[in-house]
Amino acid sequence: MAKQTASRKTGRSAAPAHGDTHGAANWDQRLGFLMHDVSRLRRKVFDEAMRPEGVTRSQWWVMAHLSRHEGISQTDLADALDLGRSALGGLVDRLEALGLVRRDADAHDRRAKLLYMTPRGQAMIDTMRAKSDRMSEAILQGLDARQRHELAEMLALVKRNLLEFKS
Repeated sequence: MAKQTASRKTGRSAAPAHGDTHGAANWDQRLGFLMHDVSRLRRKVFDEAMRPEGVTRSQWWVMAHLSRHEGISQTDLADALDLGRSALGGLVDRLEALGLVRRDADAHDRRAKLLYMTPRGQAMIDTMRAKSDRMSEAILQGLDARQRHELAEMLALVKRNLLEFKS
């Protein structure tokens, strides 16, 4: 009854406490912190895995997105990653110097630069995927295939809801 009353007053649905001795009043806030911490820790662990490859977080983030959207313009990639154009330009300069990406002029707009992975960059993506797969196996240990699928579906739903809320 107290949970229902609190839910009505706050407009929040009460989640089961599951042994929570502090009550369920802030379960949604704790969930937000948990999602943030999991994301942050995953990035940090992946950073450490990629350090021997000589690729920084910002660089692997750009490469991962580019590998799924080859031929994207620098401007569109900056927008997709929510980065300033000059910040992305510096990252692409470094990736290009490392031989991981290349810029080509857009046939329709010579001022625009389109981005592509080089063979060396694609090999780095393959390394990144292999390391990510090993890491995912380690961090999902204890979850069976059904639970992993459900987790992915739930997170995809949360992402869709966030994108809808954002717009």
